Amino acid sequence: MAKIKFLFALWLARLIRWAINIVAPGRGTNLPGQIALKIDRGFNGHFSGLDQAKVIFITGTNGKSTTTNLLAAMLKEAGIPAAVNLEGANLEGGVAATLLAHASLGGRLSCRYIVMETDERFLPLISRSLPPDWLCVTNIQKDQVQRNGEPDIIYRKIASAVNEDTVLFLNNEEPNAASLSRLVKHSVFYGVDGHTKSFSKQGFFTTTLPCPLCGEPIRFYRYNVDNIGSFACSGCDFRSSPAPAYFAEQVDFAKHTFSVAGQVYPLPYEAPYFLYCYIAAIAMARELGLSQEVIAAALARFINIGGRLETLQSGGKTIQYIRMKQENPETLQSALDYISQDQRPKIFLLGLDELVDFHPHYTNTFYAFDCDFERLIASHVEHYICFSGTVAYDAANRLIYAGVPKEQITVLPTNDDAAIVQELMRYPCANVYLITWLYKYKSLEKYLAAHGGAKADGSAAV
Repeated sequence: MAKIKFLFALWLARLIRWAINIVAPGRGTNLPGQIALKIDRGFNGHFSGLDQAKVIFITGTNGKSTTTNLLAAMLKEAGIPAAVNLEGANLEGGVAATLLAHASLGGRLSCRYIVMETDERFLPLISRSLPPDWLCVTNIQKDQVQRNGEPDIIYRKIASAVNEDTVLFLNNEEPNAASLSRLVKHSVFYGVDGHTKSFSKQGFFTTTLPCPLCGEPIRFYRYNVDNIGSFACSGCDFRSSPAPAYFAEQVDFAKHTFSVAGQVYPLPYEAPYFLYCYIAAIAMARELGLSQEVIAAALARFINIGGRLETLQSGGKTIQYIRMKQENPETLQSALDYISQDQRPKIFLLGLDELVDFHPHYTNTFYAFDCDFERLIASHVEHYICFSGTVAYDAANRLIYAGVPKEQITVLPTNDDAAIVQELMRYPCANVYLITWLYKYKSLEKYLAAHGGAKADGSAAV
């Protein structure tokens, strides 16, 4: 009876997937899997040919999509078939949809490995029917407080999905992730050495995090990304290792290269936070037995998923858009740090806004107080434009607290595209950076295309 239920769920889900691909290609990546799970709750664990030793999950607050896509590219370069949820459908339904797409009508998987990006909140649920032998944890940081609460909740969820035989791939320089090693027999640590874009923080609003083992403050010797870098606890002996198993060294942003154990690899995107995705994928690929040559070739061809870094040309201006999670201070800080690397005169557009997820909707600017704006301010910003229908004045106040003169700030309490573009065009500077929600960027892109002949250059190789 259980087999019949599974096969019925599989066939119906495949039929729905086929219909969606005909009517709306690229849409509905979760729906077939959700329907299959309604029919057969244990659907993900009922495929034949399923080998737990070949199941790899990648989870964490930031970087899991890029890391998953990169490991998939390395496996593809090696000619190894894998079931991968490349679309970022990382809930249980998305995992189910990916598996059924790689199975025969009899439910036998045709892939050699299963590589899944998994939402950190739902990792215990997904692992219940599809337990992974390998789990990569990129980081555990503040994110989506309406859904997640605070990082310790996510920490406990991830920990509950781990058993002592799970092989953990852990970020050596992120304290929460690194501390999970105490739960298992074997961990593989990966990290990034200091480089020219590493920094320290000593501003008035600078915060740290409590040690996940003793609760005392973590002290960072340097940051490679916000709240990620060489660290030590001020109350116990917990610290980052000076020599993790896989270590990105000799990072050369000008030459677009870095080294791991003497092997030089190409650096496709030079934003520092990508380095942790690269070294995590390299660690897993090497442990799988992939050669350095195959890994280097995959890196050289790698094109990141769209929507992270985009360039838009309009009216003689180059608008660089940096997608970030407004509900995540680390990605906001990384975006600010990336902008500050450009020392040319610039205009900075900041569009924080209401978080429209589920009711009640809420506004949030406290993450902006977790970030340091000093390097951005020192990078020759000629003018700041804060826009949104809800928190434009709050965002402007944060800039003022950081030392930006009021006369350098325009506040637009609106999301009207015409008003935003009109204000932007008042200033002659052609170098523009934009931080806002993806949907707002798409709205501006569409407006400029209709009114100014805007041209999107696509994902920027930064």
